[in-house]
Amino acid sequence: MIGFLAKLLGVDKWLVSVVAAMVLAGALLGAVAYIDHRGYVRAAIVYQARIDKLVNDYHTAEIAETERQVAANNAAKAREAARIAKMLAANSKLETRIKELANEAAADPNAGEPVLRSPSVRRINEVR
Repeated sequence: MIGFLAKLLGVDKWLVSVVAAMVLAGALLGAVAYIDHRGYVRAAIVYQARIDKLVNDYHTAEIAETERQVAANNAAKAREAARIAKMLAANSKLETRIKELANEAAADPNAGEPVLRSPSVRRINEVR
């Protein structure tokens, strides 16, 4: 067949062989490039889907973590408010008791003496 083409074109056989080899190599290279490109596109679609899923998962995890932190902060604030209320009540009770003891001390007929008597000692011990 190469000989027939060479006679038909009026050139040497080796020239027709070289051109035919180049055409076959070009066709083979084109087929490989086409197949490689289709494989690349297919892989790009698969990996883009994986990336989109990861981004979506991270976004979901970020929202869940933010909600968890808000809930934890709100719970801590509620505990803090309860403790503050408890401390204020205790402080108020203590202030009331101090005022009562101060009034008792002011009403004590032995307040000006240099020696403490038992009612004075009792009042001092209650404050401590």
